[in-house]
Amino acid sequence: MEIHQLRYFVAVAEEGNFSYAADREHVSQPGLSQQIQKLEAELDKQLFDRLPRSVVLTDAGRLFLEYARQILTDIADARRAVAALDHEVAGKLAVGAIPSIALYVLPRLIVDFERAYPKVTFEIFEDTTDKLAERLEEGTLDVVLASSGDERPNLKQHSLGKEPLLMLLPAKHRLARKKTIAWSDLASEKFLLLHEVHSLATTVRRLLAANHLKPELVLQGAQLTTIAAMVAAGLGVTVVPEMMVHSEFVKGCVAVPFAPPVPTRGLILLRNPLRFESKAAAAFREEAATAFLARRAAD
Repeated sequence: MEIHQLRYFVAVAEEGNFSYAADREHVSQPGLSQQIQKLEAELDKQLFDRLPRSVVLTDAGRLFLEYARQILTDIADARRAVAALDHEVAGKLAVGAIPSIALYVLPRLIVDFERAYPKVTFEIFEDTTDKLAERLEEGTLDVVLASSGDERPNLKQHSLGKEPLLMLLPAKHRLARKKTIAWSDLASEKFLLLHEVHSLATTVRRLLAANHLKPELVLQGAQLTTIAAMVAAGLGVTVVPEMMVHSEFVKGCVAVPFAPPVPTRGLILLRNPLRFESKAAAAFREEAATAFLARRAAD
């Protein structure tokens, strides 16, 4: 059993297609297919059902996939550990971020990091906290930027501080000129929220419930930028993180602070404590903590 055979097998399992997997691994499709056949022969089990337009894992394939991924993760960790013997911060860093952080913070954070550590290359993944946490546990991500919420006992959580939440209103809204907004001001408002899979949506729903509000939900979306555009069009109001109001995506809207106690969301960096933390990952963790602290001081 060869390492490249395991890589090819995982690629086919994830892509669901031999051709796409071959492109991903930069090999010819016949060569990749031949290596999969050799692997199946060695295991004496068929790992895939070959369908006309796709391939599907068999029961044996699904079982073997767990072990193949773990072996590849362990090999990658071993390489990182050996590379870390050098004093230089270098190598590849896979960073995940939830959408409500990725768009507003990640670009500047990575630009600043690359100035300090030019030999680190990035892979960026944007998804919900649950899916990013799964990838951390699988070993395909090094760190994740997210907001605090449910405990994740298998992951190490590093606090990056707290961020105020603001009310986003159409520019001509009746509350747009207020210095602060009380939850009681919102009793008759229509709300636009992210889908429930997003951590920010969970936080906002908890705040509404805690303040005895059951607003009409006129829209649930996947992107804050889309929701902001809907707010600007006058379809309703929403709650946004403070980092969003410094962006260009809130044109036609006004962001108004809440009256005390000001609602906040916790910002965190997640990593897998069972994995070796590379010098690049440790440096990024420290840089992220510094960047978020500086952002709060500037505000």
